[in-house]
Amino acid sequence: MTSNVGSDVIQDYIAKGKPMNSCREEVMGILKGCVRPEFLNRIDEIIMFKPLTKDNIKNIVGLIISDLNRRLADRELKISLTDKAADFIVDQAYDPVYGARPLKRFIQKHIETLVGKAILEGRAKDGDSVVIDVNDGTLVINQ
Repeated sequence: MTSNVGSDVIQDYIAKGKPMNSCREEVMGILKGCVRPEFLNRIDEIIMFKPLTKDNIKNIVGLIISDLNRRLADRELKISLTDKAADFIVDQAYDPVYGARPLKRFIQKHIETLVGKAILEGRAKDGDSVVIDVNDGTLVINQ
């Protein structure tokens, strides 16, 4: 189970270079104000994570595309991103408060839809390698 309770406080502490031990105390205070004590008592351990960096997010983009390629394996269709496209996705979907959660939705909406339309239109066929790039601020398939 994860929560973003106190993520704004964590962001602030990191941005200002404050010690994280006092951050934990503040976040726990917020958590106790949001979650009933009988529920908190059932949680074995509470772990605070540092926000993901853009480099972390770019690696996660690669993992999501790899998963998409596994799902397309029966069609022998392979998707790859140019560095420019990967950077574009990171810039568009990165939110330090929500971490990687918006990434999957962004990729579904923009990459999977783009590839799905290309398949339906016959521009991407079984066995093809589809390269996603950016052109004029829009993700496109390089033909």
